[in-house]
This record gives sequence, C-alpha cells and structure tokens, in this order.
Amino acid sequence: MSAFRTTPDEMLKLDQEGRLDREIAAFLRASGYVVRPAEMRSWRESLSELARHLTEAGLGEIDALVEYQMPRSSRRVDVILAGTNPTTGQDAYLVVELKQWSSAVSFDHAEGLVDVPGMLGPQLHPRLQIQGYCDYLADHLTVLWDWPDALHGVVYLHNAVKKDVTDLVAGGWTYQTLVYTKERREEFSHYLKGRFAPRDGGRAAERLLNSSVRPSRQLLAHVAAELGSRRIFALLDEQRKAYELVVQAVRNSRQGKKKRAVIITGGPGSGKSAIALSLLADLAGEGRLVAHATGSKAFTLSLQRYARRDPRNPRQRTRPLFSFFRDFMDDERDNLDVLVCDEAHRIRKHSDKGGRTGDVAQVDELMSAAKVPVFLLDDHQVVRPGEVGRAGMIVEAARQQGYEVDRVDLGDQFRCGGSAKYEEWLLHLLGMADSGPYPWPGDDRFEVGMVTSPVEMEGILRAREQAGETGRISAGFCWPWTRRQNKDGSLAPDVRIGSWAKPWNAAPERPIGGVPASSYWATDPAGFDQIGCIYTAQGFEYDWSGVIIGPDLVARGGRLESDPRKLRDQALTRPERPLSREEADQLIRNTYRVLLTRGLRGVLIYVTDDATRQYLAKFVPPAMAGFMPEATGVHRAAQPTPSHRRAAVTEIPAYEDVTRPGSGVGSGGS
Repeated sequence: MSAFRTTPDEMLKLDQEGRLDREIAAFLRASGYVVRPAEMRSWRESLSELARHLTEAGLGEIDALVEYQMPRSSRRVDVILAGTNPTTGQDAYLVVELKQWSSAVSFDHAEGLVDVPGMLGPQLHPRLQIQGYCDYLADHLTVLWDWPDALHGVVYLHNAVKKDVTDLVAGGWTYQTLVYTKERREEFSHYLKGRFAPRDGGRAAERLLNSSVRPSRQLLAHVAAELGSRRIFALLDEQRKAYELVVQAVRNSRQGKKKRAVIITGGPGSGKSAIALSLLADLAGEGRLVAHATGSKAFTLSLQRYARRDPRNPRQRTRPLFSFFRDFMDDERDNLDVLVCDEAHRIRKHSDKGGRTGDVAQVDELMSAAKVPVFLLDDHQVVRPGEVGRAGMIVEAARQQGYEVDRVDLGDQFRCGGSAKYEEWLLHLLGMADSGPYPWPGDDRFEVGMVTSPVEMEGILRAREQAGETGRISAGFCWPWTRRQNKDGSLAPDVRIGSWAKPWNAAPERPIGGVPASSYWATDPAGFDQIGCIYTAQGFEYDWSGVIIGPDLVARGGRLESDPRKLRDQALTRPERPLSREEADQLIRNTYRVLLTRGLRGVLIYVTDDATRQYLAKFVPPAMAGFMPEATGVHRAAQPTPSHRRAAVTEIPAYEDVTRPGSGVGSGGS
C-alpha cells in the first residue's frame, strides 16, 4: 500500500510555506495518479485544519498517512493516523474522513444517503463511508486480524456545526462511526489524547504499510455463510467436472505440487458464474484464501449485493471479495489460494488503476496472485477495444510461466431455454459461422420473433412483466446518451425511433426519482422503463429479451455488414485509438450476439433499417401469439419456469432486488 507519509507538524510547516498541496500532488503523480484541482483545494483547507487540531492536542509527531491507497482498490482514504495507545501500548490507528460540508440533510428519508448543498445528486452517508473503510481494512490487512479494535474511524466536519448536520450525527455510534463538528473540537481533542501517545517512533505506520493483504478467516466464514444460506446452484456434468478440477488443484497446491491454472470456457448461459459462486462459497467455508474478480462494474456490483443476505443492509462486509481485475496489480505472488476470474474475456492487456498502468500483462498479474488461478470466459463476448481475454492467450500465458493447465469446455447452455439450436442459428444469422443464415427451425424450448415496431415490442414485454415475469429492452449503441438527469429525476429520451422514445439506463450510481443505477438496470424491476446497452446487459439474464438492432449492422448486397460510423460509443470511436475495419466489425457482431442471448425463454427483434428488416424477415419469423401471457400452455416456452429451476444453472439470479450505456462508463473496472 502507498501513502504520503508525514506528521501533523510537517503538514503545518508545508502549509505555511504554501507547499502542502504541491508535495502531495507530486507524490501521487509519481505513483501514477491523476490529481484534480478540487483535491488540491481540499488538502489546503481540510488537511491544514486537521494538522492544526492535532498539534494543539500535543500530537504533532505521530504518523499521518495521507491519501492512503486501500489494498486491492483504487479508493484512497483521506488520512490514517498511526501511533500507540497510551494505556495499552499497542498499535492504534484512526481512519479520518475529512468533509468540508457546512450543512447536510437526509436524502428523501433514506438512511444511507444525504443531500449536500452545492453537490450534484445524493451522497453516501459519511458514517457508512467510514465504517466501510474500517471493515475493509480489518478484513484484508493481516496486521489487524488479531486486534481489530486497533482501528477506529472518524468523520471530521470541520466547517459544520451540529444544528446544520443533525441528520449526520443523530443515532447510535461506535468507535468506527465517530462524527465530530467544529463546535466539538474540545471533545475531539479529548478523544485523540486518549487514543494516541504523543510520540510513537513509526513502528505502527510501518506495520500497516507493510502488512500482507489477504481476506481474513472471519470474512471468509461470513461470505460462506451468506452465500451458503442462499445456495441454489446445481452443477451438472461439465460444470461439476470443472468445479472438481479446481478443488483438486487446491489440494495439490497444498501438497507442494506444480502450480495449475484452470480455464473454463462456455457460451452465454452455460453456467460459468454458477461454478464461480459455488467455488467461492465452498472454498471460503473451508477457510481457503479465495477471491472473485471480473472486468465488469455492473456484474461485480450485482454480485456484491447478491452475496448479502439482506440486500438493503448498508453493512457490505462481503463486498471486498468481489473485485476487479485491475485490483491485483500489487498483490504478492501466490498471496491467495484461489482467484476466480469470472468473465475473463474482459481481461485487458494491462491494468490501469487511478491513472497508473501496470508493468506486466494483466493476465500475468492474475496468474501470479493465486496458487490456483481460475478463468471463466467466452471468446465471443469480447465487446470492447483493449479486451484481450481469449482462451488461447490465457493457456499460452500459463504455459509460459511453467504452469500446468486444465481446460474444460461447457458444451451445454441453460440460457435461451437451453436451446443449442438457437445458439447455432444465431451465429449463422450474424455472419459468425462458416456458412450463411437459414430460417429459424423452431424449438419448443425458446421463442424467437420479429416485431414491426418498438411499440409492439414494449407492449409484449410489458404484458410479460405484468404477468410476473421479467423482460428488458436493449439496443445497439447507435443513439446519443445524455448523462445528466432532469431536475425532476427523469431521464432524457435519447433512443428515438419515429414517435417512440425511451431513455438509456441511468448514468450515475445513485440516481434519483426511482431510477435504478446503471449497474442494476438488469436486476431492478424499475429497469424495464429504460433501454439497456451492452455494458449493462452483459453477464445478466431475464425471461424475455427485446433487442433493437440499429444502423450499425445492416443488410447490403445479400449479407449483414457492420457500419462503425453509426456508433455512438466513444470506447469504439476514439480518434486517438482508431480500430481497424475488422476489429470494429467483430466487436459489433459480438455485441449483438451478447444482447440476443440474454433471454431465458424468448427473444423479440426489431430492426431500424428497412432493407435489413426485409432481409432478416426471410430468417426470423414474425412474433406470434406464443409471446403473449394469455398463450401460456400453447407453447412450451411460454409456460412459467419456477425461479429455483431457472437460477440453478444460470450466471446470477436475474431478479434479485438489487438496486449508460456508456463510452466505458457502465463497464467499470478491469
């Protein structure tokens, strides 16, 4: 972990010389971070105030770790004070969150959000913020395992008085959720004097900075209990084989045998993430050091919430075990027993965290982090430039490092009604097979149909929603996207087709007006009223899928051709990183393959281009009565499927209560 290490005395001296912000900025830039003007202003105003308070309390010589980078995260903590408890003589740490707020109120009666004048949208309650930091550090730093009480947390509102932030200070508190305002300076000083001896010698700071990073046994037991209590995955055939190969590799690693990598490939809905979550729950239950990583923000956040028994509980202790690929840049070699890399097709060439680029290939970082690295992927789901995760590349990387390799292909699939016939037909339809398209041959397990308008599509899917099933509409990224919500909380209707218009999914992670955050578009019931894109749909599933094929894929000369000029996704259109015609074509086709395989029971297709609609009509039948709820019993695909059967083999239960399309915005970390 890294931090700008100083003392309150030194901070005051630098501030008096006008160099405090510049020194911290230089340190962070040398570490590869981008520094914003607002951060520098905060250091000048808030750090100097904290330093003055500490020196007045006689604590000017204790260690202050400024902008401490959290392990396996791009998040930085304002300050961690490190010293010695004057009573016990043991190490003592205080995580400090500095707020310049002068007033704040609870946001719309929400316990975990606050409204701050001058700031756009709701903000996380600072008590939850500081509690999360403390939980995370205690769960991951071995130096804190045996003495978690060594870590306290405080929010210091140095510009506020209690009457203006009543909602922030009301309620119970613990030593990890302390809040002090400026009129409580004396009380804060009293607390600090009881917390730290005046001098320390630096040993506590050294131990924290050099601590090994591993999930604690308590965290693993907690995760195993949370996931185990909701265990609904039944692994079949090749799924079970893959699971057993990983378990055996773990046993072999403990016996000192040669390191093994396990690579699991499979198409949409083949149960890759069912394997991943089963491994996480079972290995955590055995006390193995295990973690889960993906390259998708939406998928990771939904898994984090799924892993909590009570999704609304603000204490997200299971969250840290679900990370991003980039979070393993600095891990020690073989630090974990198992690292499960889900959606590994989203691996990038190099990690990039906080503006800092990794020195080695990202796949090598992931390989190195665990005794048994596990990769689950689908070569045909690479949808963004820079994604290099393909099975052949991972196998080669493992062998270059001298690892044994086990590889399993999950031939069966459980999305799309388990219809291998549909998967094969779709590859031919999209021009991703050796031979051309052919008419849909039909399959009782899965409905396929083309609609004449987006209005018809929305009507059919809304009827399904009202019948208690799940439906979503997604589209190719061929329309502009307005980031900001309107003042009333509504979203701009950017996706316009004739007189019909709908908004893309929301941009912010804490939107207003009952709109779900982008990461939860696929899983929150309110997501039906927005149009999803590849970044919010990939990795998820719902009963009925509506897909709008835009002008980026059109029929010309008797075949489908891609047209990257019609794209609005900046990730694919940046002039400084131009794509070749072949690269763009592959990404566009992969995108539609992903969107068209999100449905469990049926897919509706609408095409904006007239010529393309006429061309596809030769291969895609018109939507018939089987799509309407009242037709239940006429078509097998229209019969309700019990939720426990659906979720038994899918990647993540699609309708858990978890609450941009984007030029990478919705795609999150990697």
